[in-house]
Amino acid sequence: MDAEEKQRFAALAKAVADQRDQQAFSVLFDYFAPRLKSWLLRQRMPATEAEELVQEVMIVLWHKAGLYDPARSSLSTWLFRIARNRRIDLQRRARARVLDEDDPTLQPAAEIGADEAVANDDRDAHVRAAVSQLPEEQREMLRAAFFLGQSHSEIAEATGLPLGTVKSRIRLAFGKLKKVLDAETA
Repeated sequence: MDAEEKQRFAALAKAVADQRDQQAFSVLFDYFAPRLKSWLLRQRMPATEAEELVQEVMIVLWHKAGLYDPARSSLSTWLFRIARNRRIDLQRRARARVLDEDDPTLQPAAEIGADEAVANDDRDAHVRAAVSQLPEEQREMLRAAFFLGQSHSEIAEATGLPLGTVKSRIRLAFGKLKKVLDAETA
């Protein structure tokens, strides 16, 4: 591309930016779209994805032609840089979508054996019995914090109690539960 052609394309881009000149855009589209697509295909991009990306780049030209600065680069360089960056973004998103089939979080939970289920039921019964021995205000604090998922601040606001009182009651409840459960397992 010679200097005269660079100036002509810069003028056409300015016309698109300043006046939304459709004829100027059409000239730029006809010239750059096939070249961008050819370059993307050489980068081993599937044809349909290359066509979509070219459309995106040309939409950027239409909407953001005012950002193009002919003093910094040629229009060709600017458009190919946009295409390159969009291609890299697509590749990154595609990699992020790939799931690792061996990821433990995607594996189904192992089935619990009968002996483990009985042990879990026994443990749950011990915990329920220990919780029932707590004073009502401590039971309510535990229920709000662990079964309703409220923060200490939310519990304080809901009950009208100072935050320190809420924290103390929860701490006391844990201390009492630990003593009761330790005594049962000993």
